[in-house]
Amino acid sequence: MQTRFPLAIIEDQTPIREMLQQYLCAQPEFECVLIAVSMEDFFRQLPTLGIPPALVLSDIGLPGRSGIEGLPLILAKLPEAQVLMLSVFTDAPRVFEAICAGAVGYLVKNTPLPVIKAHLLEVAAGGSPMSPAVARHVLQAFRRQPPVAVAAAAADRLTPREQEIVTAVEEGLSYKLIADAFSITTDTVKNHLRSVYRKLHVNSKGELLALALKRRG
Repeated sequence: MQTRFPLAIIEDQTPIREMLQQYLCAQPEFECVLIAVSMEDFFRQLPTLGIPPALVLSDIGLPGRSGIEGLPLILAKLPEAQVLMLSVFTDAPRVFEAICAGAVGYLVKNTPLPVIKAHLLEVAAGGSPMSPAVARHVLQAFRRQPPVAVAAAAADRLTPREQEIVTAVEEGLSYKLIADAFSITTDTVKNHLRSVYRKLHVNSKGELLALALKRRG
């Protein structure tokens, strides 16, 4: 039986919200459990759900609390949720701010619907997708500093394999792709990442990416 991922969509612009809802909610891989026009609307509906969302696709420029402001609140209530941001902004500081707040990926709003679907499935598989325009800005920020996975002091605490896996996570690879690259299982990848989180005093993939951005920005 095919896995269906519980999905929430937060978007205030009616044409975009309806387009996302009509397309994504018709896909067999997703079960749309919540459609909201703002963060406040999202949190009003959340207690009424039978199934909490595992994936959240959220706009940034929302009325009331912004998508970035709402991110930590979503993760506080849904610590296992993976949040993918959708925005018109592509600048590195905005991406950095979103990742620091807990986002695992960042897409621009002109991303085709089938690509959004593919990226949501990539997030569900452990990936960290970014639109090409966003990735270019982030790479430019990264290139200001030597290409190390984390700060030297933190890197000293990681094994060579842990360093390799952190680099792969920064590049947006899913757990499956990382496992295939190193001929290990996805469970082994997750075990390595748990060790990395413990050593670097972070709690999630978003915090790990934020740490890399801070060190390189």
